[in-house]
Amino acid sequence: QVHLVESGGGLVQPGGSLRLSCAASRFTLDSYAIGWFRQAPGKEREGILCISTRHGSTYIAESVKGRFTISRDNAKNTMYLQMNSLNPEDTAVYYCAAARFCLATIKTNDYDYWGQGTQVTVSS
Repeated sequence: QVHLVESGGGLVQPGGSLRLSCAASRFTLDSYAIGWFRQAPGKEREGILCISTRHGSTYIAESVKGRFTISRDNAKNTMYLQMNSLNPEDTAVYYCAAARFCLATIKTNDYDYWGQGTQVTVSS
């Protein structure tokens, strides 16, 4: 069974940075497309980024383009979401998830496996 664990969330001031981790077990990251989502209080879960190494595809939502980037450590089977220039609108629970394909429309229904989420709060 695919298992994902996010970590790295916390409280950061506006303009600051955080790096979230998505550690995978029982599968290798290359075998799935990995998406990042976030859900703010009272709002629907929003897909912000998807990457598929196997298919060579990456999609980034306009809301985070130019501020959020993704990287990976194959030895640790972990993917990282680097978040820069954070603002209060970025406050949310952040999730990573696994799917068979990475599509431009990063939708929750396309993802089969989810981590438990990590809270990111941007506040002064």
